[in-house]
Amino acid sequence: MIYDHLLVRYGELTLKGANRKTFVSQLRSNVKRALMPLKGYEVKANRDRMYIELDEQADIDEMISRISKVYGVHSISPVLKIEKTMDAMYEHARIFANEYQPGESFKIEVKRSDKQFEYETFAIQRMVGGAILKHNDAIHVNVRQPDHEIKIEVRLDAVYMYDKVIPAIGGLPVGTGGKTLLMLSGGIDSPVAGMEVMSRGVTIEAIHFHSPPFTSEKAKEKVIELTRIMAERVGTIKLHIVPFTEVQKQVHKVVHERYTMTSTRRMMMRIADKVVHQIGADAIVNGENLGQVASQTLKSMYAINAVTSTPVLRPLLSLDKEEIINKAKALGTFETSIQPFEDCCTIFTPKNPVTEPQFDKVIKYESGFDFEPLIDEAVKNIETLIIDKNYRLHDDKQNEWDDDLF
Repeated sequence: MIYDHLLVRYGELTLKGANRKTFVSQLRSNVKRALMPLKGYEVKANRDRMYIELDEQADIDEMISRISKVYGVHSISPVLKIEKTMDAMYEHARIFANEYQPGESFKIEVKRSDKQFEYETFAIQRMVGGAILKHNDAIHVNVRQPDHEIKIEVRLDAVYMYDKVIPAIGGLPVGTGGKTLLMLSGGIDSPVAGMEVMSRGVTIEAIHFHSPPFTSEKAKEKVIELTRIMAERVGTIKLHIVPFTEVQKQVHKVVHERYTMTSTRRMMMRIADKVVHQIGADAIVNGENLGQVASQTLKSMYAINAVTSTPVLRPLLSLDKEEIINKAKALGTFETSIQPFEDCCTIFTPKNPVTEPQFDKVIKYESGFDFEPLIDEAVKNIETLIIDKNYRLHDDKQNEWDDDLF
């Protein structure tokens, strides 16, 4: 079957009313970015749907694979645009049906938005179905549970015909919901949290806390790869790598062992809060899941949140761990997340961390040292990488982009 268009459906964007134009414009830009550097297409978007006109250079399978990962796309269909005549419908419907196996069933479904077309919906269904059966008696009609549905849309400009609806990721176009800072640890949860907020149209930058020599370069590379996987869906993501060694060492000098996890996360949040204001973000995102570990009880979250007035979003808060793992597998981050390279949280975990920290004790332990200069120094020396889907790490640890991929 030779198709000449891809039909891209918006799904949730249809609910946006007066704002729909802005959302569609952003989605069009995101789709065009996802298709670079492929050739053989032209993207045309209107209020209701997007059509991608194809020529002989188009790699339809690769295009569908890329578009299906773009947030805001609900589904995709490869379609034929044909003349608005019954003869053209007969001819092309038979082409579709000729690919079906003997014994299989089909159904004709018609949408007739051009009310001036000479035949009504049910008449078109009967006539096209009859034309197929006249030339192919090895298949049959089943209107309830058909093996195939040939869909015909009679629109003002032409007739569009297709028989496949390929589900996409859905959500809202990234770039329509503000900016957040994702606390990216390298584990299973935080990349999924980042994907969850991006699915609601939010742009992310990521922050990672690196504590050499206690954490290895492999741990850092793991986080870079997770960022690259996320960037496959959104274009580019900035990753801010914080030198956290001195802060973390000082926490373990002055804070009671059972409270070091709480204080460490408070220091991370203080740094993240400064970065949020530097980059103009509106919220902090993390992968916390209520009750999953000692630092993710309500009292722990209260103690940690107390250092910032910035909203902290926890999209995974109430999910079951198995749900999070399944999401990570579907999004392609799971295999990277489970690589055995420890981050700065896991290597300093105390044997018996407090699960319900008393806030006055947290303040008492931290008051024995002025952490602000160390925090400012860490922020000052942040390494920022701009990562896209083509980012590559080399043995010399320098990043580069492969020009052949653009």
